[in-house]
Amino acid sequence: MTAPRDELPHENAEQDVIAVDADDTELETVNRLDAHTGDGIRHRAFTSLVFDGEGNVLLAQRAPDKRLWGTYWDGTVASHPVEGQSQEEATRERLEEELGIAPDQYDDLRLTDRFEYKRYFENAGVEHEVCAVLKLTLSDRSLAPSEEEVAGLMWVPYERLHSNPEWYRQLRLCPWFEIAMRRDMRSE
Repeated sequence: MTAPRDELPHENAEQDVIAVDADDTELETVNRLDAHTGDGIRHRAFTSLVFDGEGNVLLAQRAPDKRLWGTYWDGTVASHPVEGQSQEEATRERLEEELGIAPDQYDDLRLTDRFEYKRYFENAGVEHEVCAVLKLTLSDRSLAPSEEEVAGLMWVPYERLHSNPEWYRQLRLCPWFEIAMRRDMRSE
């Protein structure tokens, strides 16, 4: 006899994330589901902004089955590095897994910012992350999105998105992307 779907452990319960202090110093690995429930555990994360060379950023709509912020729009890819993995390595991996973007499609991957935030999502969980922001520009816009990860894709003029956020409110942007974008535009 199989257990009903609601009683099965969430796939995130099988993964670990890196707990960090406010300065992003590694403390220990913790269960990913534990890090995202209750009051959360501060952990390392990243968001990556992919550009096309013409000032457009690629927004990716999170798949509806995501436990937190499903169907929300994100700045291309976001995730968590695993123990021993750099932010850049984790970004390359997620770009390939989620969007089919190979390393030969860009050569300027760079870490541009880092910030801490904490946001609760409905009654489902919390993000408490020290989030690195990475950027890159595609020389080849060919994409092969994974339906398990991505529900939709949209190229958006980055400056217009920042200057006129009310035009994009119906998209329901992920909080980490909004923070990254505000901080990025302030630093230019």
